[in-house]
Amino acid sequence: MPGLIRGVARTAAIAGTATAVSNRVSRRQANRWADQAAAQQPQPQPQYYEAPPQQYAAPAPAAAPAPAPAAAPSESDMLEQLQKLGQLRDAGVLTDEEFAQQKARILAG
Repeated sequence: MPGLIRGVARTAAIAGTATAVSNRVSRRQANRWADQAAAQQPQPQPQYYEAPPQQYAAPAPAAAPAPAPAAAPSESDMLEQLQKLGQLRDAGVLTDEEFAQQKARILAG
């Protein structure tokens, strides 16, 4: 009988060790699978509202400055303009009617 008890004790020790090793391997493998599954899952979205990035339009082109009101032409300026007009009329570029219109515009200026 002592041989029988010794055999049963040895079998129990071997079975217990095998069970412990098997459980340890199973836990490691389960942890690896859980880590892989967590890495593959999409990340949760933040619980707060994120405003979309602002897109700015190009600034509108600045309006051209209004031309300064023309100062009344001085007498020398009017004389120069009238002389040029006369030269254009004499060269045949302007008709007498066009010359008269331009002359009236300069003198009214």
